[in-house]
Amino acid sequence: MPVELQGKIEDQTFVHTVQGINEIMDDAERIGFASYFENCLGCLTGYLSLLCFETHYNKCLKRLTEYVNQQNSDVFVPRGLMIINPTERGLRVIEVCILSVASR
Repeated sequence: MPVELQGKIEDQTFVHTVQGINEIMDDAERIGFASYFENCLGCLTGYLSLLCFETHYNKCLKRLTEYVNQQNSDVFVPRGLMIINPTERGLRVIEVCILSVASR
């Protein structure tokens, strides 16, 4: 648990969110018949087929965006925090911003 987040959010809540993100990304990276078929069809059509349907990977990225938005609205923003969507950071980091109210 990052030191900056201690006292702002429960450890289990943060771990649950990170595990949810990891599960979605594991599903996106899973190689199965569908992903194999998508890639073969893409190669055979010069990747023009990808204009006609959405790949499993892209569906998972949309699901990740929905999950992060839901976690932000239900859990993080009420506690003064916000998770930046990992797709905006190259899928390499989970960035948590600490929101502050500017005083006048």
